[in-house]
Amino acid sequence: MRWRGAAAYGSGMAPAGTRRSVSLDEQLCFALYTASRAMTSCYRTMLEALGITYPQYLVMLVLWERGDTAVTGIGQALQLETGTLSPLLKRLEVGGLVTRTRQTDDERSVLVSLTPAGREMEGRTATVQEQIGEATGLSREKMVELRETLRVLTVRLRSGS
Repeated sequence: MRWRGAAAYGSGMAPAGTRRSVSLDEQLCFALYTASRAMTSCYRTMLEALGITYPQYLVMLVLWERGDTAVTGIGQALQLETGTLSPLLKRLEVGGLVTRTRQTDDERSVLVSLTPAGREMEGRTATVQEQIGEATGLSREKMVELRETLRVLTVRLRSGS
């Protein structure tokens, strides 16, 4: 798809001097949105066999990487609010994958820890990660390049520059 710019879109349809928006298929935001939905859908199918959702999987990734982590730390890592995390953590706890413990020195702070079943699940997700990598059709190098491009885009959009 070649960028034509807003002026080229619908030329001849609008009165002279009227600016037109870029078409849906030319919108970067729409391409990112549909790619994100497709990726999440692919994960959803594979994670169902493990009994977890995609957002729960993200929480588990943080815990496998960092070990015991406060709810606020998980929220920072995933860029989610505590109110969004609480129901996810509750379902993971009911599922026997994590425990939540209030800190004695600060009752507002809750520490999330993996159970043995939660630790064991990490090995089973390696297959899911391999299948997702294959589903993308991208080489390892292309995946690294795309991930870095998306990180830079995120930083720029958040900083307003």
